[in-house]
Amino acid sequence: MAYDFQGSLLEVCTCNILCPCWVAEDPDGEGTCDAAWGYRVDKGAIDGVDVSGVVFGTMNHIPGNILEGNWRVAFFIDEKATKEQEEALLNAFTGKLGGPLADLAKLTGEVVAVERVPITFEVVEGKGKLKLGPYAEAEMEPYRGPTGKTTTLVDSAFTTIPGSPAWLSKASSFKRNSSKFGLKDIDLKNHNAIQGEFRFVG
Repeated sequence: MAYDFQGSLLEVCTCNILCPCWVAEDPDGEGTCDAAWGYRVDKGAIDGVDVSGVVFGTMNHIPGNILEGNWRVAFFIDEKATKEQEEALLNAFTGKLGGPLADLAKLTGEVVAVERVPITFEVVEGKGKLKLGPYAEAEMEPYRGPTGKTTTLVDSAFTTIPGSPAWLSKASSFKRNSSKFGLKDIDLKNHNAIQGEFRFVG
């Protein structure tokens, strides 16, 4: 077993609510999807390296249907990570270690950057905040049903947290300063967001 780690996801994109990508439909709006994701590892290891407490972030440009791939991606490593943790996380998320993350990595056509940045990842009573250095920031909150439980999506055609339910959410704000990487700058309110918990084993 190359990796076994778990934690929480915060994700935001330019699609309206709900993002069609999760049900394998084309992105709405301009037909593309531009996103920022953050994976906070609460506990676990990759190739024997403890990655607990580290956040791994991405910014993505998805040019059409999400399952057709050819994404352009920038990776962000928590500045608190050691070099060993950075290498382990990159090996896992670029698919080198196989498992469910390799299936996700197959959709990437080009990695445009890898940078170490300060990352903010906060969830308080369901309200999430994600900040990837000076390049992306978002605030979001999940939808809730009549009983107060989070509204979830399961068994979807696409997911960033395989095997786990996704909490449907709304981002009250999403800003991205990403032209440095050849990606689109963004300043939106009240668009799609996803939250959830994950465990990746591979």
